[in-house]
Amino acid sequence: MKASVEKQTQLPKHVHLTEVGLREGLQIEKQILPTKSKVDLIMALAGARLPAIQVAAFVHPAKMPQMADAEAVIARLPGDGNAQYSALTLNLHGVERACRTSIPWIEVSLSVDEPHSLRNSGMTVAEARQEMIAMVALAKRNGRKVRATIQCAFGYAGPQDISVEKVREMAVFLLDQGVDLLLPADTTGTATPQTIDQVLNALLPLMGQTPMGLHLHDTRGLGLVNVMTALRLGISHFDSSLGGVGGCPFVSGAAGNIATEDTLHLLQSMGIETGIDGAQVAACSQRLSAILGHPLPGKIYQLVPLI
Repeated sequence: MKASVEKQTQLPKHVHLTEVGLREGLQIEKQILPTKSKVDLIMALAGARLPAIQVAAFVHPAKMPQMADAEAVIARLPGDGNAQYSALTLNLHGVERACRTSIPWIEVSLSVDEPHSLRNSGMTVAEARQEMIAMVALAKRNGRKVRATIQCAFGYAGPQDISVEKVREMAVFLLDQGVDLLLPADTTGTATPQTIDQVLNALLPLMGQTPMGLHLHDTRGLGLVNVMTALRLGISHFDSSLGGVGGCPFVSGAAGNIATEDTLHLLQSMGIETGIDGAQVAACSQRLSAILGHPLPGKIYQLVPLI
């Protein structure tokens, strides 16, 4: 079944957001949050009924010291909560570490851009693909579900400098590994409504029963415009970041993900349900802004009175 803007006109009735601020958001910050502060914020976000929260990354602590306490954070999370917790891995060693914890969702990531792959994972695209086979297999053997992102799916230095066919071929490869959720990622924030339309129309016919989401950044101010384009194509899974905190340490000038509260405001204005308490998320953003000592780029959290 081929989806297109013309054929898909009915917006989703419900949208599923994954909060990534306490992983991707913090990785760009110089200040290292204490484990207790992270866990308190995760619990507050779960209390705001975020359905999914990314809580850690199993990466080298020297390269990303903000994530050095991944095991400690996960050990403090309740096992009976409603939120689905996930953690990022970039190589087989990271998956091995993750599988020694209770984390139910493991994120794996492949870049379609050679220079970005080398900066992000230390491997060429070909090397990363080969390792990915073992990564997903190990996660599956340990009963974990797998989120898979395609980095730079909408361009690296600019829109359309990555061919749609290359992104399509990477999607086929990841789907063949049996991933549970596929997310094309606008890693450098170059996506436009046109490239969102082109890439998603190429990928949607491949998906079968596997859901597809989007991982969007707001580097050039088109984050929510791109959400609108994706909604009209039927996409109902999005990553977002409280207060829009974040960016990629391997991409100069990259801004944070679309802000959770701003995304919630957009969805609410269109009558789309999420089940999330936006005021409580805004309170979490205000707390994080106070801890970090600087304002976050999101808009709506600054308009909500302190709770």
